Amino acid sequence: MIHYVSCRIIDIYKMFFKLNRVVHTLSRNLARSKATEASPRIGTASHTVFTREDKYGAHNYHPIPVALAKGQGVHLWDVEGNHFFDFLSAYGAVNQGHCHPKIVAALKNQADILTLSSRAFYNTSLGEYEEFITKLLGFDKVLPMNTGVEGGETACKLARKWGYTVKKIPENKARIVFADGNFWGRTLAAISSSTDPSSYAGFGPYMPNFDIIPYDDLDALEKAVSNPDVCAFMVEPIQGEAGVVVPQEGYISKAKAICKKHNVLLIADEVQTGLARTGKLLCVDHDATKPDILILGKALSGGVYPVAAILADDEVMLTIKPGEHGSTYGGNPMACKVGIAALEVIEEEKLSENAAKMGDLLMADLKRLPTDVVKVVRGRGLMCAIEIAEEHNAWDVCLKLRDNGLLAKPTHDTIIRFTPPCVIKESELGECTNIIHKTITSL
Repeated sequence: MIHYVSCRIIDIYKMFFKLNRVVHTLSRNLARSKATEASPRIGTASHTVFTREDKYGAHNYHPIPVALAKGQGVHLWDVEGNHFFDFLSAYGAVNQGHCHPKIVAALKNQADILTLSSRAFYNTSLGEYEEFITKLLGFDKVLPMNTGVEGGETACKLARKWGYTVKKIPENKARIVFADGNFWGRTLAAISSSTDPSSYAGFGPYMPNFDIIPYDDLDALEKAVSNPDVCAFMVEPIQGEAGVVVPQEGYISKAKAICKKHNVLLIADEVQTGLARTGKLLCVDHDATKPDILILGKALSGGVYPVAAILADDEVMLTIKPGEHGSTYGGNPMACKVGIAALEVIEEEKLSENAAKMGDLLMADLKRLPTDVVKVVRGRGLMCAIEIAEEHNAWDVCLKLRDNGLLAKPTHDTIIRFTPPCVIKESELGECTNIIHKTITSL
Protein backbone atom coordinates (compact mmCIF):
# COMPACT_ATOMS: atom_id res chain seq x y z
CA MET A 1 0.00 0.00 0.00
CA ILE A 2 1.34 3.43 -0.98
CA HIS A 3 0.89 6.13 1.61
CA TYR A 4 -1.53 3.78 3.32
CA VAL A 5 -2.48 6.14 6.12
CA SER A 6 -3.34 8.95 3.73
CA CYS A 7 -5.52 6.60 1.74
CA ARG A 8 -7.50 5.52 4.77
CA ILE A 9 -9.94 7.46 6.90
CA ILE A 10 -7.30 9.75 8.38
CA ASP A 11 -9.38 12.88 7.69
CA ILE A 12 -12.12 11.56 9.93
CA TYR A 13 -9.62 10.82 12.67
CA LYS A 14 -8.22 14.33 12.37
CA MET A 15 -11.71 15.79 12.68
CA PHE A 16 -12.44 13.96 15.90
CA PHE A 17 -8.91 13.75 17.27
CA LYS A 18 -9.07 16.83 19.50
CA LEU A 19 -12.44 15.81 20.90
CA ASN A 20 -11.17 12.31 21.60
CA ARG A 21 -8.14 13.72 23.41
CA VAL A 22 -10.37 15.89 25.59
CA VAL A 23 -12.59 12.94 26.46
CA HIS A 24 -9.54 10.77 27.12
CA THR A 25 -8.03 13.40 29.43
CA LEU A 26 -11.26 13.84 31.37
CA SER A 27 -11.66 10.07 31.69
CA ARG A 28 -8.05 9.71 32.80
CA ASN A 29 -8.36 12.37 35.48
CA LEU A 30 -11.65 10.94 36.68
CA ALA A 31 -10.19 7.43 36.81
CA ARG A 32 -7.16 8.70 38.69
CA SER A 33 -9.34 10.61 41.16
CA LYS A 34 -11.59 7.62 41.82
CA ALA A 35 -8.66 5.22 41.99
CA THR A 36 -6.63 7.25 44.44
CA GLU A 37 -9.59 8.09 46.67
CA ALA A 38 -10.71 4.47 46.77
CA SER A 39 -7.30 3.01 47.55
CA PRO A 40 -6.06 2.96 51.15
CA ARG A 41 -2.52 2.58 49.76
CA ILE A 42 -2.47 6.00 48.11
CA GLY A 43 -1.62 8.80 50.54
CA THR A 44 -0.74 12.49 50.53
CA ALA A 45 2.84 11.91 49.41
CA SER A 46 1.64 10.05 46.33
CA HIS A 47 -0.88 12.78 45.49
CA THR A 48 1.95 15.31 45.65
CA VAL A 49 3.90 13.33 43.04
CA PHE A 50 0.85 12.99 40.79
CA THR A 51 0.01 16.70 41.01
CA ARG A 52 3.53 17.89 40.26
CA GLU A 53 3.89 15.65 37.19
CA ASP A 54 0.49 16.75 35.89
CA LYS A 55 1.34 20.42 36.35
CA TYR A 56 4.84 20.52 34.88
CA GLY A 57 5.03 17.52 32.56
CA ALA A 58 3.58 16.86 29.13
CA HIS A 59 0.47 14.70 29.27
CA ASN A 60 1.74 12.10 26.82
CA TYR A 61 1.42 9.17 29.22
CA HIS A 62 -1.43 7.78 31.27
CA PRO A 63 0.31 6.11 34.22
CA ILE A 64 -1.22 3.80 36.77
CA PRO A 65 -1.55 6.01 39.87
CA VAL A 66 1.31 4.78 42.02
CA ALA A 67 4.37 6.88 42.94
CA LEU A 68 7.39 4.58 42.93
CA ALA A 69 10.45 5.41 45.01
CA LYS A 70 12.53 2.22 45.23
CA GLY A 71 13.10 -1.05 43.40
CA GLN A 72 15.05 -4.27 43.94
CA GLY A 73 14.74 -7.43 41.91
CA VAL A 74 11.03 -8.05 41.28
CA HIS A 75 10.00 -5.72 44.11
CA LEU A 76 8.92 -2.08 44.10
CA TRP A 77 7.99 0.34 46.87
CA ASP A 78 6.07 3.60 46.62
CA VAL A 79 6.62 6.85 48.51
CA GLU A 80 4.36 5.62 51.32
CA GLY A 81 6.43 2.47 51.69
CA ASN A 82 3.82 0.14 50.18
CA HIS A 83 5.26 -2.97 48.54
CA PHE A 84 4.38 -4.17 45.04
CA PHE A 85 5.47 -6.94 42.69
CA ASP A 86 6.54 -5.60 39.29
CA PHE A 87 4.69 -7.39 36.50
CA LEU A 88 5.61 -4.95 33.74
CA SER A 89 9.43 -4.76 33.99
CA ALA A 90 9.41 -1.33 32.33
CA TYR A 91 8.01 -2.96 29.17
CA GLY A 92 10.79 -5.55 29.28
CA ALA A 93 13.71 -3.26 30.09
CA VAL A 94 14.25 -4.73 33.55
CA ASN A 95 14.62 -8.41 32.68
CA GLN A 96 17.58 -8.61 35.08
CA GLY A 97 15.52 -7.11 37.92
CA HIS A 98 15.59 -3.64 39.38
CA CYS A 99 18.98 -2.22 40.38
CA HIS A 100 20.96 -5.39 39.70
CA PRO A 101 24.17 -4.95 41.73
CA LYS A 102 26.53 -6.06 38.96
CA ILE A 103 25.02 -3.70 36.38
CA VAL A 104 24.85 -0.79 38.83
CA ALA A 105 28.49 -1.40 39.80
CA ALA A 106 29.52 -1.29 36.13
CA LEU A 107 27.80 2.06 35.76
CA LYS A 108 29.36 3.50 38.92
CA ASN A 109 32.86 2.27 38.12
CA GLN A 110 32.88 3.68 34.60
CA ALA A 111 31.32 6.98 35.74
CA ASP A 112 34.52 7.74 37.67
CA ILE A 113 36.74 7.01 34.65
CA LEU A 114 35.22 8.27 31.38
CA THR A 115 31.57 8.89 30.60
CA LEU A 116 31.55 10.30 27.07
CA SER A 117 34.12 10.83 24.35
CA SER A 118 31.80 10.83 21.33
CA ARG A 119 32.61 8.79 18.23
CA ALA A 120 35.05 11.47 17.10
CA PHE A 121 37.71 9.46 18.95
CA TYR A 122 38.37 5.85 19.93
CA ASN A 123 37.79 4.79 23.53
CA THR A 124 38.80 1.70 25.49
CA SER A 125 35.25 0.44 26.15
CA LEU A 126 33.54 0.43 22.76
CA GLY A 127 35.65 -2.23 21.06
CA GLU A 128 35.38 -4.47 24.13
CA TYR A 129 31.59 -4.19 24.02
CA GLU A 130 31.43 -4.69 20.25
CA GLU A 131 33.52 -7.85 20.45
CA PHE A 132 31.48 -9.21 23.35
CA ILE A 133 28.01 -8.70 21.88
CA THR A 134 28.84 -9.78 18.33
CA LYS A 135 30.48 -13.01 19.49
CA LEU A 136 27.62 -13.71 21.90
CA LEU A 137 24.91 -13.22 19.27
CA GLY A 138 26.78 -14.44 16.18
CA PHE A 139 26.96 -11.34 13.99
CA ASP A 140 29.91 -9.65 12.28
CA LYS A 141 29.14 -6.09 13.33
CA VAL A 142 27.14 -4.00 15.80
CA LEU A 143 25.99 -0.40 15.46
CA PRO A 144 25.29 1.12 18.90
CA MET A 145 22.43 3.53 19.57
CA ASN A 146 20.65 4.75 22.70
CA THR A 147 16.99 3.76 22.48
CA GLY A 148 14.90 1.05 20.89
CA VAL A 149 13.16 3.40 18.50
CA GLU A 150 16.57 4.66 17.35
CA GLY A 151 17.42 1.04 16.69
CA GLY A 152 14.33 0.74 14.49
CA GLU A 153 15.17 3.93 12.62
CA THR A 154 18.75 2.75 12.13
CA ALA A 155 17.59 -0.63 10.84
CA CYS A 156 15.33 1.04 8.28
CA LYS A 157 18.12 3.33 7.09
CA LEU A 158 20.55 0.43 6.82
CA ALA A 159 18.01 -1.68 4.92
CA ARG A 160 17.42 1.12 2.43
CA LYS A 161 21.15 1.65 1.97
CA TRP A 162 21.63 -2.06 1.33
CA GLY A 163 18.70 -2.00 -1.07
CA TYR A 164 20.30 0.71 -3.17
CA THR A 165 23.92 -0.45 -3.07
CA VAL A 166 23.51 -4.23 -3.12
CA LYS A 167 20.05 -5.06 -4.48
CA LYS A 168 20.26 -2.11 -6.91
CA ILE A 169 16.79 -0.75 -6.23
CA PRO A 170 16.26 2.49 -8.20
CA GLU A 171 16.96 5.64 -6.21
CA ASN A 172 14.18 6.67 -3.78
CA LYS A 173 12.09 3.61 -4.64
CA ALA A 174 13.02 1.33 -1.72
CA ARG A 175 10.08 -0.06 0.23
CA ILE A 176 9.86 -1.68 3.67
CA VAL A 177 7.10 -4.08 4.70
CA PHE A 178 5.62 -4.08 8.23
CA ALA A 179 2.95 -6.17 9.94
CA ASP A 180 -0.40 -4.84 11.04
CA GLY A 181 -0.38 -4.18 14.79
CA ASN A 182 3.35 -3.44 14.93
CA PHE A 183 4.78 -1.07 17.52
CA TRP A 184 8.37 0.12 17.66
CA GLY A 185 8.06 3.62 19.05
CA ARG A 186 6.56 6.99 18.27
CA THR A 187 9.01 8.79 16.00
CA LEU A 188 7.63 9.95 12.68
CA ALA A 189 8.95 6.86 10.90
CA ALA A 190 7.58 4.53 13.57
CA ILE A 191 4.09 6.01 13.48
CA SER A 192 4.16 5.92 9.69
CA SER A 193 4.19 2.13 9.93
CA SER A 194 1.52 2.05 12.65
CA THR A 195 -2.08 0.95 12.26
CA ASP A 196 -3.08 2.34 15.68
CA PRO A 197 -4.82 5.73 15.37
CA SER A 198 -3.66 6.75 18.86
CA SER A 199 -0.10 6.62 17.52
CA TYR A 200 -0.43 8.18 14.07
CA ALA A 201 -3.55 10.37 14.05
CA GLY A 202 -2.78 14.08 13.88
CA PHE A 203 0.93 13.74 13.09
CA GLY A 204 1.04 13.50 9.29
CA PRO A 205 2.37 13.64 6.63
CA TYR A 206 3.85 10.18 6.89
CA MET A 207 6.93 8.37 5.68
CA PRO A 208 6.41 7.08 2.12
CA ASN A 209 7.04 3.56 0.83
CA PHE A 210 5.94 1.69 3.97
CA ASP A 211 3.68 -1.27 3.21
CA ILE A 212 1.43 -3.00 5.77
CA ILE A 213 0.39 -6.65 5.66
CA PRO A 214 -1.50 -8.81 8.17
CA TYR A 215 0.64 -10.27 10.96
CA ASP A 216 1.30 -14.01 10.82
CA ASP A 217 0.20 -14.21 7.17
CA LEU A 218 2.88 -15.83 5.02
CA ASP A 219 0.87 -15.59 1.81
CA ALA A 220 0.55 -11.84 2.27
CA LEU A 221 4.28 -11.63 2.96
CA GLU A 222 5.12 -13.57 -0.19
CA LYS A 223 2.98 -11.23 -2.27
CA ALA A 224 4.39 -8.07 -0.66
CA VAL A 225 8.08 -8.93 -0.93
CA SER A 226 7.76 -10.10 -4.53
CA ASN A 227 7.81 -6.40 -5.41
CA PRO A 228 11.42 -5.89 -6.59
CA ASP A 229 11.58 -2.51 -4.82
CA VAL A 230 11.12 -4.07 -1.36
CA CYS A 231 14.35 -4.10 0.62
CA ALA A 232 13.17 -5.40 4.01
CA PHE A 233 10.45 -6.93 6.15
CA MET A 234 10.55 -5.64 9.75
CA VAL A 235 8.66 -7.74 12.27
CA GLU A 236 8.31 -8.51 15.99
CA PRO A 237 8.65 -12.26 16.66
CA ILE A 238 5.87 -11.72 19.21
CA GLN A 239 3.88 -8.48 19.08
CA GLY A 240 4.12 -6.80 22.47
CA GLU A 241 2.06 -3.61 22.41
CA ALA A 242 -0.59 -5.33 20.31
CA GLY A 243 -1.24 -7.59 23.30
CA VAL A 244 1.40 -10.35 23.26
CA VAL A 245 0.25 -11.77 19.93
CA VAL A 246 2.10 -15.05 19.32
CA PRO A 247 2.32 -16.19 15.68
CA GLN A 248 2.03 -19.73 14.36
CA GLU A 249 4.89 -22.12 15.02
CA GLY A 250 7.67 -21.55 12.50
CA TYR A 251 6.41 -18.16 11.33
CA ILE A 252 9.79 -16.45 11.63
CA SER A 253 11.77 -19.23 9.95
CA LYS A 254 9.28 -19.38 7.08
CA ALA A 255 9.31 -15.59 6.78
CA LYS A 256 13.11 -15.69 6.55
CA ALA A 257 12.91 -18.26 3.76
CA ILE A 258 10.44 -16.13 1.82
CA CYS A 259 12.59 -13.03 2.27
CA LYS A 260 15.70 -14.88 1.14
CA LYS A 261 13.88 -16.18 -1.93
CA HIS A 262 13.08 -12.60 -2.99
CA ASN A 263 16.40 -11.06 -1.88
CA VAL A 264 14.78 -9.10 0.94
CA LEU A 265 16.25 -8.48 4.41
CA LEU A 266 14.47 -9.86 7.48
CA ILE A 267 14.64 -7.32 10.32
CA ALA A 268 13.78 -8.80 13.72
CA ASP A 269 12.54 -6.21 16.21
CA GLU A 270 13.59 -7.85 19.47
CA VAL A 271 13.52 -4.72 21.63
CA GLN A 272 10.78 -6.24 23.81
CA THR A 273 11.08 -9.95 23.02
CA GLY A 274 14.87 -10.27 23.21
CA LEU A 275 17.39 -11.05 25.95
CA ALA A 276 15.75 -13.91 27.89
CA ARG A 277 12.19 -12.59 27.93
CA THR A 278 10.56 -15.46 26.00
CA GLY A 279 12.68 -18.30 27.38
CA LYS A 280 15.50 -18.06 24.84
CA LEU A 281 18.25 -15.47 24.54
CA LEU A 282 16.43 -14.19 21.44
CA CYS A 283 12.85 -14.94 20.51
CA VAL A 284 13.95 -15.89 16.98
CA ASP A 285 15.95 -18.70 18.59
CA HIS A 286 12.67 -20.58 19.05
CA ASP A 287 12.62 -20.86 15.26
CA ALA A 288 16.38 -21.38 14.98
CA THR A 289 16.51 -18.35 12.69
CA LYS A 290 19.14 -15.66 12.27
CA PRO A 291 17.69 -12.39 10.98
CA ASP A 292 19.60 -10.20 8.57
CA ILE A 293 19.27 -7.28 10.97
CA LEU A 294 18.59 -7.62 14.69
CA ILE A 295 17.29 -4.72 16.80
CA LEU A 296 17.92 -4.74 20.57
CA GLY A 297 17.20 -2.24 23.34
CA LYS A 298 15.47 -2.13 26.73
CA ALA A 299 17.04 -5.09 28.62
CA LEU A 300 20.36 -4.49 26.86
CA SER A 301 21.06 -2.24 29.85
CA GLY A 302 18.95 -3.98 32.48
CA GLY A 303 17.02 -0.74 32.91
CA VAL A 304 20.05 1.12 34.25
CA TYR A 305 20.98 3.32 31.27
CA PRO A 306 19.67 3.82 27.71
CA VAL A 307 21.44 1.25 25.51
CA ALA A 308 20.30 -0.05 22.11
CA ALA A 309 21.91 -1.58 19.07
CA ILE A 310 21.41 -3.19 15.71
CA LEU A 311 23.49 -6.15 14.60
CA ALA A 312 24.15 -7.44 11.08
CA ASP A 313 26.81 -9.20 9.05
CA ASP A 314 29.36 -7.33 6.94
CA GLU A 315 27.49 -7.55 3.64
CA VAL A 316 24.69 -5.49 5.16
CA MET A 317 26.38 -3.39 7.86
CA LEU A 318 29.30 -2.14 5.79
CA THR A 319 27.00 -0.46 3.28
CA ILE A 320 26.85 2.40 5.80
CA LYS A 321 29.93 4.61 5.37
CA PRO A 322 31.52 7.20 7.70
CA GLY A 323 29.33 10.24 8.18
CA GLU A 324 26.14 8.55 6.97
CA HIS A 325 24.75 7.64 10.42
CA GLY A 326 25.72 8.28 14.00
CA SER A 327 24.89 9.36 17.53
CA THR A 328 26.83 11.47 20.03
CA TYR A 329 25.93 9.18 22.92
CA GLY A 330 25.68 5.92 20.97
CA GLY A 331 28.44 3.56 22.11
CA ASN A 332 29.60 5.81 24.96
CA PRO A 333 31.88 4.18 27.55
CA MET A 334 29.25 3.95 30.29
CA ALA A 335 26.71 2.40 27.94
CA CYS A 336 29.29 -0.14 26.76
CA LYS A 337 30.21 -1.25 30.27
CA VAL A 338 26.57 -1.41 31.30
CA GLY A 339 25.70 -3.42 28.19
CA ILE A 340 28.43 -5.98 28.84
CA ALA A 341 27.35 -6.37 32.48
CA ALA A 342 23.67 -6.71 31.50
CA LEU A 343 24.46 -9.47 29.00
CA GLU A 344 26.76 -11.23 31.45
CA VAL A 345 24.00 -11.30 34.07
CA ILE A 346 21.66 -12.99 31.59
CA GLU A 347 24.24 -15.65 30.84
CA GLU A 348 25.62 -16.16 34.36
CA GLU A 349 22.23 -16.33 36.06
CA LYS A 350 20.67 -18.42 33.28
CA LEU A 351 17.77 -16.01 32.95
CA SER A 352 16.57 -17.50 29.65
CA GLU A 353 16.18 -20.88 31.32
CA ASN A 354 14.47 -19.31 34.33
CA ALA A 355 12.08 -17.38 32.09
CA ALA A 356 11.15 -20.60 30.32
CA LYS A 357 10.51 -22.45 33.58
CA MET A 358 8.69 -19.64 35.36
CA GLY A 359 6.77 -18.84 32.19
CA ASP A 360 5.38 -22.37 32.03
CA LEU A 361 4.22 -22.06 35.65
CA LEU A 362 2.70 -18.63 35.05
CA MET A 363 0.83 -19.73 31.93
CA ALA A 364 -0.53 -22.78 33.71
CA ASP A 365 -1.82 -20.61 36.57
CA LEU A 366 -3.32 -18.03 34.22
CA LYS A 367 -5.19 -20.77 32.37
CA ARG A 368 -6.91 -21.67 35.66
CA LEU A 369 -8.51 -18.23 35.91
CA PRO A 370 -12.31 -18.16 35.56
CA THR A 371 -13.19 -18.29 31.88
CA ASP A 372 -16.22 -16.03 32.27
CA VAL A 373 -13.77 -13.21 33.02
CA VAL A 374 -10.59 -14.26 31.18
CA LYS A 375 -11.38 -15.16 27.58
CA VAL A 376 -7.84 -15.78 26.29
CA VAL A 377 -4.44 -16.52 27.79
CA ARG A 378 -1.40 -16.31 25.54
CA GLY A 379 2.33 -15.89 25.72
CA ARG A 380 5.75 -17.48 25.68
CA GLY A 381 8.24 -17.54 28.51
CA LEU A 382 7.64 -14.57 30.79
CA MET A 383 5.89 -12.57 28.09
CA CYS A 384 2.25 -13.30 28.80
CA ALA A 385 -1.12 -11.63 28.51
CA ILE A 386 -4.75 -12.18 29.41
CA GLU A 387 -7.69 -10.92 27.41
CA ILE A 388 -10.66 -10.20 29.63
CA ALA A 389 -14.36 -10.15 28.83
CA GLU A 390 -15.66 -6.92 27.35
CA GLU A 391 -17.87 -6.11 30.32
CA HIS A 392 -14.69 -5.59 32.35
CA ASN A 393 -12.20 -2.79 31.76
CA ALA A 394 -8.50 -3.69 31.80
CA TRP A 395 -7.60 -0.35 33.40
CA ASP A 396 -9.94 -1.00 36.33
CA VAL A 397 -8.54 -4.50 36.75
CA CYS A 398 -5.00 -3.10 36.87
CA LEU A 399 -6.10 -0.69 39.60
CA LYS A 400 -7.44 -3.61 41.61
CA LEU A 401 -4.18 -5.49 41.03
CA ARG A 402 -2.31 -2.44 42.32
CA ASP A 403 -4.47 -2.36 45.44
CA ASN A 404 -3.62 -6.03 45.99
CA GLY A 405 0.11 -5.44 45.57
CA LEU A 406 0.90 -6.16 41.92
CA LEU A 407 1.68 -3.65 39.16
CA ALA A 408 0.67 -4.34 35.56
CA LYS A 409 -0.44 -2.15 32.68
CA PRO A 410 -3.23 -2.64 30.16
CA THR A 411 -2.83 -2.40 26.43
CA HIS A 412 -6.04 -1.54 24.63
CA ASP A 413 -9.24 -1.89 26.67
CA THR A 414 -9.33 -5.62 27.41
CA ILE A 415 -5.73 -6.87 27.43
CA ILE A 416 -3.31 -6.97 30.37
CA ARG A 417 0.33 -7.92 29.91
CA PHE A 418 2.17 -9.89 32.59
CA THR A 419 5.93 -9.55 32.11
CA PRO A 420 7.76 -9.84 35.44
CA PRO A 421 11.56 -9.59 35.64
CA CYS A 422 13.24 -12.79 34.49
CA VAL A 423 14.94 -13.14 37.88
CA ILE A 424 11.64 -13.99 39.57
CA LYS A 425 11.75 -17.01 41.90
CA GLU A 426 9.08 -19.70 42.14
CA SER A 427 8.03 -18.57 45.63
CA GLU A 428 7.62 -14.97 44.40
CA LEU A 429 5.70 -16.14 41.37
CA GLY A 430 3.35 -18.07 43.65
CA GLU A 431 2.58 -14.92 45.62
CA CYS A 432 1.93 -13.05 42.40
CA THR A 433 -0.42 -15.62 40.91
CA ASN A 434 -2.35 -15.66 44.19
CA ILE A 435 -2.83 -11.90 43.82
CA ILE A 436 -3.97 -12.30 40.23
CA HIS A 437 -6.44 -15.05 41.15
CA LYS A 438 -7.76 -13.02 44.09
CA THR A 439 -8.25 -9.97 41.87
CA ILE A 440 -9.86 -11.74 38.93
CA THR A 441 -12.23 -13.84 41.03
CA SER A 442 -13.36 -10.68 42.87
CA LEU A 443 -14.75 -9.38 39.59
